[in-house]
Amino acid sequence: MKIDLRSDTVTKPTPEMLEAMMTANVGDDVYKEDPTVNELEKKVAKMFGKEEALFFPSGSMANQTAIKLHTQPGEQLIADQYAHIYNYEGGGVSFNSGVSCKLLDGHRGMITASQVKNAINPPDFYHSPLTTLVSLENTTNKGGGACYDFEEIKRIKQVCDEHKLGYHLDGARLWNALVAKKETPLQYGEVFDTISVCLSKGLGAPIGSVLIGSKSMMEDAIRVRKILGGGMRQVGFIAAAGLYAIQNNLERLKEDHKKAKEIGAQLQKLSFVKHVEPIDTNIVIFTIDGDEKEFIAKMEAKNIFFYGMGQGKLRFVTHMDYTQEMHDYFLELLQNIKWQKKAVY
Repeated sequence: MKIDLRSDTVTKPTPEMLEAMMTANVGDDVYKEDPTVNELEKKVAKMFGKEEALFFPSGSMANQTAIKLHTQPGEQLIADQYAHIYNYEGGGVSFNSGVSCKLLDGHRGMITASQVKNAINPPDFYHSPLTTLVSLENTTNKGGGACYDFEEIKRIKQVCDEHKLGYHLDGARLWNALVAKKETPLQYGEVFDTISVCLSKGLGAPIGSVLIGSKSMMEDAIRVRKILGGGMRQVGFIAAAGLYAIQNNLERLKEDHKKAKEIGAQLQKLSFVKHVEPIDTNIVIFTIDGDEKEFIAKMEAKNIFFYGMGQGKLRFVTHMDYTQEMHDYFLELLQNIKWQKKAVY
């Protein structure tokens, strides 16, 4: 039995999702003539109470497009030091938009309104970059699936309004936050100018993200998407998977969260585990006493696959293809693991 806990991106479409994909009604999306894509965009925009949405092949492209919409070359955005847009999008902020990042030392990837306010460069001081955008990530990837307090999100919005800053949400795992915190998409749509949401993580679609915003911003977004190479043709076959995922896979995210918490509880019982970070959603981050590369290799020998995140951190991510049978087996394996001289027995 292979157990893949590297990411929630490793899932495969279910037979029901495949059926939805293969029977999709399609057209040429570059001409905005793909009815399934149009349906997906309309549905997601309505969920968040926004005017328009635009389908993207990846979350990174959606985020990079949003940054381009909010900024001009030479300007600066504010984000947490763990932010995906800075750490995991290939330097796209500088390459695509010519923008620098002011990185803040938040808590588990989450920043505060006070930090944001203090980080804004004086607009009349032309020696420093002009601050024009604040970008949050919810849930935080590098922060271990942590969820923002929505009241803090609103306080940051107030700072953005006072200083005329754009406000973007990298919501790659926002669905997990909504389920964990019992929040609604409409709450987020009321606060953020732009939001990206991913369909290929917790919801299990094979590909795709959606960027949401005002009509005027989305008219510009489709031009930026084209520049970045994101124009697609009969992509309704893929959009159908996203539609199916939204309609069927949201509530089941609770199962992933439950399994993650149970893994964390078991890890805390192990003598060689030094620390397990708080678990809010489906990401488990922990550190061990010993050689992490050796630990990863020995676990791979047992058909358990996961990542090291650097700085001594290891990560498990639960997802819809991580079954209850796998979970029971993995918990038992963890229960019986011993750590001696950098080896797992």
